[in-house]
Amino acid sequence: MRMGTIAVIDYGMGNLRSVSKALEHVDDRSRVLITHEAEPIRRADRIVFPGQGAIGDCMSELRRLELEQVLLEAARNKPFLGICLGMQALLECSDENGGVDGLGLLAGRVRHFRDGFDEAGVPTPGKVPLMGWTQVRRVRPHPLWHGIDEPDWFYFVHSYYVELLGDATAGVSRYGFDFTAVVARDNIFATQFHPEKSQRAGLQLLANFTRWDGTC
Repeated sequence: MRMGTIAVIDYGMGNLRSVSKALEHVDDRSRVLITHEAEPIRRADRIVFPGQGAIGDCMSELRRLELEQVLLEAARNKPFLGICLGMQALLECSDENGGVDGLGLLAGRVRHFRDGFDEAGVPTPGKVPLMGWTQVRRVRPHPLWHGIDEPDWFYFVHSYYVELLGDATAGVSRYGFDFTAVVARDNIFATQFHPEKSQRAGLQLLANFTRWDGTC
């Protein structure tokens, strides 16, 4: 029996099929809908905001499709999962593409790893983008950590990292320096890594999301 709808936001820049298939794998009760239309997003019980690519293109497409306002609404009143670029877009701004304003739901900015290495005074630990399996350590409890080891391994692909202001960091990883890998505030949970590519731990996190009521 269907118990609700999970809307996966389609603005042309996410690993949509893999995300939707992973959600269907962990939850056979919910309808998983890939959509760029405002009304199905408003009616959905849960929102997944994936993304990969450049932030400038992301924000341009959200505005072209008139999705910016509906995303802001959804992120204020229902369980909301951001993935990779979908996490970075939640911040106030990004240094990518010469500087781009984000959705402004979280205070802070997105910076290039090389700037972080320089500021931390550490040598570049490897190639940029960071690509591959990296441990995530929790810094505070959350329902979406249920059944996941501490620490555990997740799959990352990114050149830019989130520099938060405030206490929304829920998990950190290390690439030359510690950076925010997970943010959580109220009904928003977002990951820099790709849970749909992270095998056991990633599927567990997605399963937890499908059962989460949006409270911490």
